Amino acid sequence: MEFKSINPYNGKQVGLYKALTQEALVEKLNRSQIAFESWRNVPLAERCNLIKKAGQVLRDNVEAYAQMITLEMGKPISESRTEVNKCAWVCDYYGENAPVFLEDQSIITEAEQSFVRHDPIGGVLAIMPWNFPFWQVFRYAAPSLTAGNTGLLKHAPNVFGCAQQIEDVFTKAGYPSYVFQNLIVHHDQTELIISNDAVKAITLTGSERAGSAVAEIAGRQIKKSVLELGGSNAFIVWEDADIDKSVQIALTARMLNCGQSCIAAKRFILMESIYKEFVQKFTKAVKDLKRGDPLNENTTIGPLARLDLANQLNKQVRESVVQGAQLLLGGNQNGCYHEPTILGDVVPGMAAFDQETFGPLAAMVKAKSIDHAFKLSENSSYGLGVTVCTKNTEKALKYANRVSDGAYFINELVRSDPRLPFGGTKNSGYGRELGKDGMMEFINRKVVYVKY
Repeated sequence: MEFKSINPYNGKQVGLYKALTQEALVEKLNRSQIAFESWRNVPLAERCNLIKKAGQVLRDNVEAYAQMITLEMGKPISESRTEVNKCAWVCDYYGENAPVFLEDQSIITEAEQSFVRHDPIGGVLAIMPWNFPFWQVFRYAAPSLTAGNTGLLKHAPNVFGCAQQIEDVFTKAGYPSYVFQNLIVHHDQTELIISNDAVKAITLTGSERAGSAVAEIAGRQIKKSVLELGGSNAFIVWEDADIDKSVQIALTARMLNCGQSCIAAKRFILMESIYKEFVQKFTKAVKDLKRGDPLNENTTIGPLARLDLANQLNKQVRESVVQGAQLLLGGNQNGCYHEPTILGDVVPGMAAFDQETFGPLAAMVKAKSIDHAFKLSENSSYGLGVTVCTKNTEKALKYANRVSDGAYFINELVRSDPRLPFGGTKNSGYGRELGKDGMMEFINRKVVYVKY
């Protein structure tokens, strides 16, 4: 089997990648298990030094890596550079903080010594998506490899060029052979990989459907999984908010990466008194976005990554309009390009409210009160994050317990940060990435108890 990587902007082939045979795949898995036995014994200081070197490799090759991201999935080149540099940041973060995170934790008991060690567990399989093809991988790989685990990457088929470059980053940084391996395989090989003894845990970022299927396989194998799935984040604007600032935050929150982000703001829940002003100013800001070749420095909105994604988004737009939503801007599709679209008067029961919309579609929702706004926010099967815009931050803090999501941001878009744990609730998945929590997900917290 061969996989073609297609530029969504012009339809041209970017690369061609041949799938591993089953024999070659099993050999790579065996090599991973062998590599783990020696890698786990490499001093932590050396592993920290290597992940910092990986960060430097990323910085040294930012243009080449950014270009591959843009060619394969279509995001503007400026955003691709930002993604690569963020990967370097997460490498630096774990290189600097892993010694503290992994140090023994002493606990006073009747024993002469009792403490918790933090040992690696083995091979961690990452099943990763195309929307942030470098970042999604490095935010798992940096803590996992630095902890002493080995990495196995099953990337999305449309970004196998990025996957190949990621493996090359670790090679250039000086990692031993087989500590991190890219697996060019079809998704029908997933169960075989998870079932292999070399794989001790699985992390997946993707759709609900993919997460459910992988969790089921992992559960049968009694192997830990971390799932980061879809989202339909609410962006709540109170009456006292600075509307101009809120609009700028909202524009980035919805249109970054052409809206193809699980943590993008998708449902804009606005107090009735400021609804008209916010919608007018947001609409103007969206109109000012620059469409074009994502390799062009001036482009701020590009195509969606694949034709099926654009088709799905357009279907959700049309369904919502039939259900009573007002088409305020956009709504048209041309191949992989979907116009930035704004729907007004969106209510529960409409596709734009109930479903995850993975693209440049903003749903405007009216709220009668702050309490009503939070009820609307909670009316979702997803639970990644919520933004509240207000000048009364003290009051907003008191509402944090009203939010069941994994993140609550005040006057800022929901975003991931190497220093903070990241993850969701409900159908958005379970487990945490980043921060100390992310490193602890794939660690054996081993109790040591000593009496003389």
